[in-house]
Amino acid sequence: MEKGQTWRQRLYIIIFETSTPAAQRFDNWLLVTILASLVVVMLDSVEYFHSQYAEVFRALEWFFTVLFAIEYGLRLYISPKPMRYAFSFFGLVDLLAVLPAILALMFADAQYLMIVRAIRLIRVFRVLKLRQYLSQANFLLVALRGSKQKIIVFLVSVSTLVTVYGALMYVIEGPANGFTSIPISIYWAVVTLTTVGFGDITPQTPIGQMLATLVMITGYSIIAVPTGIFTAELANAMRLEGQMEHDCPHCRKKQHEYNASFCSRCGGALFGRPAASASPARSSPETD
Repeated sequence: MEKGQTWRQRLYIIIFETSTPAAQRFDNWLLVTILASLVVVMLDSVEYFHSQYAEVFRALEWFFTVLFAIEYGLRLYISPKPMRYAFSFFGLVDLLAVLPAILALMFADAQYLMIVRAIRLIRVFRVLKLRQYLSQANFLLVALRGSKQKIIVFLVSVSTLVTVYGALMYVIEGPANGFTSIPISIYWAVVTLTTVGFGDITPQTPIGQMLATLVMITGYSIIAVPTGIFTAELANAMRLEGQMEHDCPHCRKKQHEYNASFCSRCGGALFGRPAASASPARSSPETD
C-alpha cells in the first residue's frame, strides 16, 4: 500500500477489492464465516440438535449476525457513495444477512431466513477471479430481456387456456367429483397442463377424462415453446457478442461480423481502401 493512503482508503482496498494479500485474506475469511453461519442455521433446524444445543446455536447466530452487521456498517462508512452501495445487488444481499436476526426478535421462525446468507457466496466469483463466468452469465440476462415480450404473450395465452379448461371441467364434473369451484378446477388444469399430475383431483366421467387427455396432450405440445424462445434469444445474444460495432458508410448498418470487410446488408466496403502511393515518373526517351 502507498504511504500516502489514509486508513479509510486502506480499509476500502481490503474490503472492496482483491488486489492485495490482505484483501484476499479478508474475502477468504468472510466466505468461511458465511459457510459456518449456514451450517449453524441448518443444524438448528434439526430437532435433535435443536433440543440439545439450542442455546449454543442461538449464541452463534447472534455472533455471526453482529459480525455481518459490523461488516455492513464498515462497507457503508468507507464507500465513496454509500447510498449507491446500499441499493446495489451486493448491498441488498449484505443487508439481508442481518435483517433475519432482527425479525427473529418479533417472529421466532424468522431466524431460519438467515439461510439467505447463502446468496453472499456469490462473492466467491470475485475472490477466485472467476469474472469470465459472470460475463457468460450476462448472456442469460440478455436472452431473458430479449424474450420477455414473447414469454409474457405465452404466459397470457396459457393462463387463458387453463381458465377455459378449468371452467369446462367444472361444468362437466361438478362438486360431486371434487371440482368444487372454478378456481379449484383451474388449479387442476394448471397441474395437468404442466404434466405434474398430483392426482389429488381426478375426473370421473368419460367426458371429463377425454378433456383431461386433451389437456395433457396440449401440455406436451406447448412445453417446449418457452425453451425454444429462450434458446433462440440466447443464440442471438451470443452471435451479437462476437460482432464489431462499425457504421457502414453506405447503409449505416451498425453491427457486422468480426473481421468483416464488406457489409452483409448492402455489400459495400466497410473500410476505405488506402490511397495508392504515387509511383515515380518514368523518364521518356525524349528527355533522356
